[in-house]
Amino acid sequence: MKKIIFAASVVSVLLGGMACQNRKVQRIDPKEQTDISGRWNDTDSRLVANEMIESSLKGGWRGEFETTFKKKPTVIVGVIKNRTSEQIDPTAFIKNLEAAFINSSAVKVVQSGDERSQVRDERNDQQQFSSEETKKKWGKEKGADFMINGVMTSVVDQYKNQRTVQYQVNLELTDLETNEKVWIGEKQIKKYIKN
Repeated sequence: MKKIIFAASVVSVLLGGMACQNRKVQRIDPKEQTDISGRWNDTDSRLVANEMIESSLKGGWRGEFETTFKKKPTVIVGVIKNRTSEQIDPTAFIKNLEAAFINSSAVKVVQSGDERSQVRDERNDQQQFSSEETKKKWGKEKGADFMINGVMTSVVDQYKNQRTVQYQVNLELTDLETNEKVWIGEKQIKKYIKN
């Protein structure tokens, strides 16, 4: 019995090793568009974020704010809910949104969520461990004027070996003082997959 178990183990290791021999890994440009599985991916995240932020900045809210307050608006990215049929961590999409806002130079962006807590923890540590000249003071944080939130959804249509997936991202920009929605955007991506 021990010989059979040993032989089976050796065979499985050999077969596993042979399967790995066919694998090829190649480095590619991270900005290169790839779509292997047909699922939501880094290219979708980057393209949707850039298009939607560009659209939001063309809205009248920004000009109205700058005319009234004579400064750039400050934005915070809130929660982006995943209501798709896939396990998508919205963190990458949130970071793409923040990058698009910052790279536009049209608005300022402040930390949100866990990152803000980390900054506050560091500031707290500085009160005890940093020199008087370099420690950062409490009560100097920049408050956001607007918050962007949203939801990602998908609709799947499948028959035999064919499938379409339509992703829809809806974002809303809200004035934090008045609770007024100042911009609403929607972007759709549809993919056709044939096995």
